[in-house]
Amino acid sequence: MKSYKDIRGDGGSDVVGQVTEQADRLSARLAGVRHVIAVMSGKGGVGKSSVTVNLASSLARDGARVGILDADINGSSIPKLTGVRGRRLERGATGMIPPVTAFNIKVVSIDLLLKDDSEPVLWDATTQHDAYTWRAMMEMGAIREFLSDTEWGPLDFLFIDLPPGTDKLPNIAGLLPRLSGTVVVTLPSGISQFVVGKSIRVARTLLKTPVIGLVENMSSHRCPHCGEEEELFPGGNVERMCAAEDVPFLGKIPVDARIAAAADEEVLFMTKHSDTLAGVAINAIANGVRSFVERPAVAERPTTRGDVSRQNQTGGTR
Repeated sequence: MKSYKDIRGDGGSDVVGQVTEQADRLSARLAGVRHVIAVMSGKGGVGKSSVTVNLASSLARDGARVGILDADINGSSIPKLTGVRGRRLERGATGMIPPVTAFNIKVVSIDLLLKDDSEPVLWDATTQHDAYTWRAMMEMGAIREFLSDTEWGPLDFLFIDLPPGTDKLPNIAGLLPRLSGTVVVTLPSGISQFVVGKSIRVARTLLKTPVIGLVENMSSHRCPHCGEEEELFPGGNVERMCAAEDVPFLGKIPVDARIAAAADEEVLFMTKHSDTLAGVAINAIANGVRSFVERPAVAERPTTRGDVSRQNQTGGTR
């Protein structure tokens, strides 16, 4: 039996050639995608996937060509949120054909490959206890294949819904030939903002990735009877944090029970409720995202608050 010390070179596996070929295929596949946007959060439970779907819906409703990649391998919710749950990825001439939801949004998720979307994602190993040593590598391999083997076609925006935390963004950024920027989602609570600040610093300082801006989700609740607005998570100040971190504040999305109801019904919230307070806020934030990535030489410009931040705090309609 040979040990690794007895093997010269790559042992005939041509690992470098395989990696290069896949990287070239990924670059060619994404050549028709104008903007790749990662949506991240410092912690779970902030409604990141819901924000991803609603921003994608707003842009697609306005005529943009949009796709969503569900990169949360172990906590996939995008298929249910977009209404493609139970549908399958079909094999096309050059790759997988993603299912299409309302507004012609293309959706890819590992749930679309499972026999039953209620079963967990488990990687084959002698024991699951041993699988932890290479589980992260397999997850990134799956995301790489989704990016490179899907017939995305021409897209204006490809949203990548990341799992909570800061550890996946470096891997995603390493896979992509280019990343237009990140949208960071938080709650108004102080603890959420404490954690999300780390995500901002990872994206901007360590990875040199533009931070498109911060979204405050579930910012407040307005009584349907008296109209009084009430804060649900006192103690945080997102706008102050944006000023301290020198990142744009894209806006606030108020609590609306119809967002949760739409998810349960597996329909897009923006198909019927774009004129609500939450819908107007989502449209304004989507416009802010579009303005950021479409301004000239976005990669060379510093990430500052600027006009986009101030404009979108006031909201707006189409």
